[in-house]
Amino acid sequence: MVNAASIGLSTRDLYLFNNGSLFHSYRTFGAHPIRLSDETGVRFTVWAPNAKSVRIVGSFNQWNGARHAMEKVENTGVWSLFVPDIGVGELYKYEIQTATGGRVLKSDPYAFQSERRPLTASIVSELSGFKWQDDEWMARKQVASPYHEPMLIYEVHLGSWRIKGKEDFLTYEEMADELIDYAVGMGYTHIELLPVTEHPLDQSWGYQVTGYYSATSRYGTPEQLMVFVNQCHKRGIGVILDWVPGHFCKDEHGLRLFDGSPIYEGLDWRRAEKPLWGTLAFDFGRTEVQSFLISNAIFWMDVYHIDGLRVDAVASMINLHFDKPPELQTFNEHGGTEDTDALEFLKKLNETVFHYYPDALMIAEDSSAWPAVTAPTYMGGLGFNFKWNMGWMNDMLRYMALEPGDRRHHHQLITFSLMYAFSENYVLPLSHDEVVHGKRSLLNKMSGSYEQKFAQLRLFFGYWMTHPGKKLLFMGGEWGQFDEWKDAESLDWMLLDYDLHHRMNHYVRQLNAVYAQEAALWERDCDPAGFEWIDVHNAAQSIIVFLRRGLTPDKFVVVVCNFSMNHYQNHRVGVPDPGIYRLALSSNEQAYGGSDQDSPVPLRVEADERPWHGRPYSAVIDVPPLSFQMLSYEGVVPVRLSGRSHKQVQTI
Repeated sequence: MVNAASIGLSTRDLYLFNNGSLFHSYRTFGAHPIRLSDETGVRFTVWAPNAKSVRIVGSFNQWNGARHAMEKVENTGVWSLFVPDIGVGELYKYEIQTATGGRVLKSDPYAFQSERRPLTASIVSELSGFKWQDDEWMARKQVASPYHEPMLIYEVHLGSWRIKGKEDFLTYEEMADELIDYAVGMGYTHIELLPVTEHPLDQSWGYQVTGYYSATSRYGTPEQLMVFVNQCHKRGIGVILDWVPGHFCKDEHGLRLFDGSPIYEGLDWRRAEKPLWGTLAFDFGRTEVQSFLISNAIFWMDVYHIDGLRVDAVASMINLHFDKPPELQTFNEHGGTEDTDALEFLKKLNETVFHYYPDALMIAEDSSAWPAVTAPTYMGGLGFNFKWNMGWMNDMLRYMALEPGDRRHHHQLITFSLMYAFSENYVLPLSHDEVVHGKRSLLNKMSGSYEQKFAQLRLFFGYWMTHPGKKLLFMGGEWGQFDEWKDAESLDWMLLDYDLHHRMNHYVRQLNAVYAQEAALWERDCDPAGFEWIDVHNAAQSIIVFLRRGLTPDKFVVVVCNFSMNHYQNHRVGVPDPGIYRLALSSNEQAYGGSDQDSPVPLRVEADERPWHGRPYSAVIDVPPLSFQMLSYEGVVPVRLSGRSHKQVQTI
């Protein structure tokens, strides 16, 4: 046994770790270059409570740990050793002798850097030397409210956004030039990265993790990832990471049976097994696991200045029966199927993150109907501040796949989401999960001919952008990627050379710009006062009309969506106020691939005092087939226009 203080460890920190409350445990565990008793070297610390012995093997001892046996810190399950005269760049693993006499070689759970796959050693790394230049961004976050600001997230898989060749990836730093320029040019507010934690299999996209504290070496060094985040912040772009606490992979060098026993996954193998993915669930009730995971969430914000986490697969965490055959189903202490340990863990996670980072984004990817996911824990909620709206996404993709003539029989698919749109703080996701494994791309989900698919996708994007909720779009959707996502290849950038794809990209860029300009589309995303139906029951024509309001009462937009193939001329729409309504965007513009040259739409219309749709005023507009239009209210004073043309004020 060794005294903790003799190797620079805090007994208080180890106590907190064992009790699930060491929320910066990465500062204690792992490999840390330090100076101890006038010697420089590296202190290694690992939790392996049931190990018979632990040795450090690495490049500094020819992978022979005979001279580097770690010492156990009494009553903690923690092993530690200071190795002098080594430093940053050394490769290492833990050689663990199990209680039954077996021998396993394990990567460091707290390693800050790992070898590039298929190699699996950990690398001694120092993360504190980077010179951040994002003070302005970090200060602005502290006074901003994400609920009342635009949030337009571009979801990216770094291994296939753009690559040089087969398995020849752009580095994080190269992405800091190309990807950020593109995202800024398109008008996105955030980039969300599929997991960049270290993982052995490319095809898992990072969702089966072996190194929770290691930024994957596929794309370069930790410092290069810091360059990427720093540059995002300097350009006004937030960075969100997909984070995977729900399960981990079974690779031999990872967390599975780490010291020969199930310390991370728990003793009940039925609860640990995730047969759908071939992975293992964490034991959320174990306090040391809580310290490990919650510290990891804090780590990415502390060290890499990450703005938020999208927490993967929450439904699978909180339901003991999620995707499990009968022989693996268990019940909680009350006889229910809720994982009470996972529920308490999620509350503790969110409370801790918001304690240290009140401006963080904690977004639940949750397909369950669990209530109050985004309510504060003191009100009985799980404490997230946003949740993916999977119900809206499923309903709308099903609706858009229908032939337009059949849609009048399924009108509820586009209206039902407003029954619950304000029960949580929602993000509307059009994510990677919907464009892979035979599900087809967004464009190819649309019914009809080649040209009609583009018209319908423009219409769908318009409805998505104006529906209450923050927005997320997976890469490639913005120009109508025709093939579904191919994770081992680059996106089909050559499609931008084709007219309709090029025009779609132009449309999405303009749609994003209009979204940023119109505060009514985001100031009250989480407030029922920000949305009003104008025409909700028009199933016969497959038309919906609604209104979005901002915090300023007289700033609002009127949205008209025609999901049918019919052209409705002189279509009357009820509006709340008299005056001028400016056409902010039409999906039928020729510049976007539409056909408005055949039927020009006035740029402005004036409402008269004829009541309609239960409103005191109304205006007459032209509604092309498969079209989206957004009218922005300009007020009661007519706008004087010069150079009158076919697109001047139309007075009814």
